[in-house]
Amino acid sequence: MNQLLAYLPTFAVNVGRLCVWLVLLSLVFVPLERWLAVRKAHLPRRALAINLGLYFLNSLLPAAILGALMSVVAVAAQALLPASVPAAVGALPLAVKLPLSLLIAEIGFYWGHRLSHQLPWLWHFHSVHHKPEHLYFLINTHAHPVDMIVTRLFGMTPLYVLGLAGASAGGSATPALVIIIGTVWGFFIHSNLRVRLGLLESIIATPAFHHWHHTSVTPLDRNFSSTLPFLDRVFGTWHLPAGWPVAYGLADTTQAERSL
Repeated sequence: MNQLLAYLPTFAVNVGRLCVWLVLLSLVFVPLERWLAVRKAHLPRRALAINLGLYFLNSLLPAAILGALMSVVAVAAQALLPASVPAAVGALPLAVKLPLSLLIAEIGFYWGHRLSHQLPWLWHFHSVHHKPEHLYFLINTHAHPVDMIVTRLFGMTPLYVLGLAGASAGGSATPALVIIIGTVWGFFIHSNLRVRLGLLESIIATPAFHHWHHTSVTPLDRNFSSTLPFLDRVFGTWHLPAGWPVAYGLADTTQAERSL
């Protein structure tokens, strides 16, 4: 009980921080999604309440669990790897470590995401994220907590193994920046914004790119990258035509029929 009471101030601060972020996100996306909507839709109050609940749950629970898991990964990595490897990588300047960390984490996220579509036991959790038939910014956190933990494990584990993340101040800042950048960008690519960025769409993920990931009509299982779409070109899952999907949500297929 005393430990719980001691944690309450930290919990209150985290909830307050999430409230501030929610207000800022709403101030940006709500008017933009009214003016530049891909398609207009009335969101029932119950759906909005669920999405708000998942926003808080998935912003608090996965982070708490991942913190403990990453500590175990860091200890295991120290036992398995020569000390010179993480020492050399960890000594790199931040200007090199950050983009390198973003790239390595994105490769991990890509494969964690792709496997979540291919492996039935992972799809069981990930399918929650694909149920909504209308996309807007809060769908970014409309997910099962287990799904978010698994995907982030794929992205974060290589950083701890290679020495790009660790217990030091610099080591903890790198994965934090990766998560923050990925999360903020996630709200953008799920948004209901009819915007196209031309040549930039080959460099950074956009709403058009990610909307095709959520389509319920063929081709399915495309565009797994969260920020760097060139990975989909490399691994053969790129799909970005000029138009937009006609429908979103879970496709009427079995897992065996979902092929890459």
